[in-house]
Amino acid sequence: MVIEPQYADPYADPAVAAVNTETKAASTGRKHPSGFYQVIGILGELLITVGIVIGMYVAWDLWFTGIGAGDAEDAAMAELSQHWKKSPAVIGTPRTDAPPAVNKSALEGDPIGMIYIPRFGDDYVATIRQGIGTKTVLNKGAFGHYPTTEWPGEVGNFATAAHRSSYGSRMYHVPDLKNGDAIVVATKDAWLVYQVSDSYIVKPTQWQVTLPVPNQPGKQATERMLTITACDPPFSSENRWIIHATFAHWVPRSEGIPVELKNSTVLDVQEGSV
Repeated sequence: MVIEPQYADPYADPAVAAVNTETKAASTGRKHPSGFYQVIGILGELLITVGIVIGMYVAWDLWFTGIGAGDAEDAAMAELSQHWKKSPAVIGTPRTDAPPAVNKSALEGDPIGMIYIPRFGDDYVATIRQGIGTKTVLNKGAFGHYPTTEWPGEVGNFATAAHRSSYGSRMYHVPDLKNGDAIVVATKDAWLVYQVSDSYIVKPTQWQVTLPVPNQPGKQATERMLTITACDPPFSSENRWIIHATFAHWVPRSEGIPVELKNSTVLDVQEGSV
């Protein structure tokens, strides 16, 4: 049998007992937090909760919506690849005459082209769909073609729209674009190279940015232009960030790719290296 050691009762000592009594008295005399501090504590907890909710929303807006948009984009690109011939893996000769006309029979949501923006990365590519419907076009991660504006390569303003911070966030890095940066639009027969010429922010009601000559009603267009509109700031639709680009040249798909895409890792070209 194990014999446990015997411990003396500490409270049997009068000195220890006195100290203990004083400690209990001090503890009993403490005041509870005032109503002011209780309110501050509650507000702090509410702010933490709101912060968590906002963080979860941002994660959903950027990540979860992007998954569905990515699947839709993959399907659209696969559809285009089935109907378009692959370009040779060589740099084609640029041309400045009128590029081939595109088929204008597309319905709302139909893919009509693809867009490459090298400034956003060598792996950047998105489809362009007919129309600007939220559910039918933009929420699928695509650029949308304003149906009342010109078509790719035509004289006038080929105007498009894209999401800034959800459903693929195609234009999230729009502030990085600089004048002279290339934006390449691919159609069934050609690579159309535009160069950024202007960038500014307007209110959503300023529809004149999509006119044949932007912001100049009634003026006859003489140039081929591309316009992109995107929400600003991120996660808000308060304003629109506008990008204008002027046509530089084009390359027939049958002859190769434009030099502006020589580093692209997402080109659907014939076997070989550019």
